[in-house]
Amino acid sequence: MLPPEPDAVVDMDDLDVTDPRFDVAVARAQDREAALRAPREDVRHVEDLDVDGVLVRHYRPVEAPAGLVVHLHGGGFVFNDVEVHDASARRLANRSGLAVLSVEYRRPPEHRFPAAVDDVSTVVRWLDEGGVDALGLPAGVPVFAHGDSAGANLALVAALRHPGRFTGVVLIYPFLDPTLAGPSYAEETEGFDAAEARWYWEQYAASPDDLTHPDLAPLLSDGLAGLPPTLVATAQDDPCRDDGETLVERLTELGVEVVGTRYLGVVHGFWRRPEEFPAAEVLMGQVAGFLTRSV
Repeated sequence: MLPPEPDAVVDMDDLDVTDPRFDVAVARAQDREAALRAPREDVRHVEDLDVDGVLVRHYRPVEAPAGLVVHLHGGGFVFNDVEVHDASARRLANRSGLAVLSVEYRRPPEHRFPAAVDDVSTVVRWLDEGGVDALGLPAGVPVFAHGDSAGANLALVAALRHPGRFTGVVLIYPFLDPTLAGPSYAEETEGFDAAEARWYWEQYAASPDDLTHPDLAPLLSDGLAGLPPTLVATAQDDPCRDDGETLVERLTELGVEVVGTRYLGVVHGFWRRPEEFPAAEVLMGQVAGFLTRSV
């Protein structure tokens, strides 16, 4: 008698995160394996550093970059890491000519709010206390906060937590509103919907009270008027499109210098998929232009 066939390995990309068969650890491993197989551009220098217990990956595209971008990766707070975002961070460094510091913040459900925002603050404090020099950059070099999706949430919160620290902020399809109030959450979308968005917030928040904390829901912050120049990019076919566009409207009303761009015909996550979405390279160029005008 032949032995039983082993259970087939389930590709987590084929399952919704709300499916009972979905396994966070397996999905993370599959995403990391895929990232390691993917092509990536060369940069002049890459190194991993331990910043007071927080892993960061430092990219230098040229000998003497004129600025530093602190990059916070997306993934619903739950997924992705510096390895999964390695190719995108390299592209960002090469297109902008600036150094990039990609942050490996703690993720839920193992580490819920405010672990991620605290990790980002640890990195910001390190930069202020000698980290810029440790990276080989001159004192006073402009520093920018940059993130996509949940990482954009963290980038915005970092700018709010550390007023005056950042020269500019770049938010790519930011994930900001745990109430899912925007009409875009009721629209038909591809690959990401309101039920999944709600699941991500449930993983991230440690208690119901956290869902109204401005460090988790930055649209509730009373410090938005103090933000530096900000670029917000949204995707047309994205349930959280209105999160970013609501932020643009509020910043405009508050007198903050803000640019909002809606990319048509694309979905959430397109920025990391230039091989599938030509608009990803267009957005990368827009981001590079926004960053370099201030250096």
